[in-house]
Amino acid sequence: MVIGVLQVELTIDGPESLKDKRRVVRRLKDRLHREHQVSVAEVDQLDNRLVAILGITMASNDVSYTQSVLDRILDKLKDQRDCYLSNHSKQILTGH
Repeated sequence: MVIGVLQVELTIDGPESLKDKRRVVRRLKDRLHREHQVSVAEVDQLDNRLVAILGITMASNDVSYTQSVLDRILDKLKDQRDCYLSNHSKQILTGH
């Protein structure tokens, strides 16, 4: 079993309220889940309207596939128009 874990810090572009931030985050979470079949949750900075920290995970049986999916997600996050990727960490966990 292979588990990919990606934690990303996003800076939200110009939200006027937490509602604006949550709209951006919800749209992004739904899109990542739909397009990449990953689990996505906002895991920190919930009350900060300018920053969102997301945890993204996936399970697979192939390390290279898992790495590829997480890399594609990072590339997609770098090209967002209403937020930008300010930091990230990635881990690939393997087990038997």
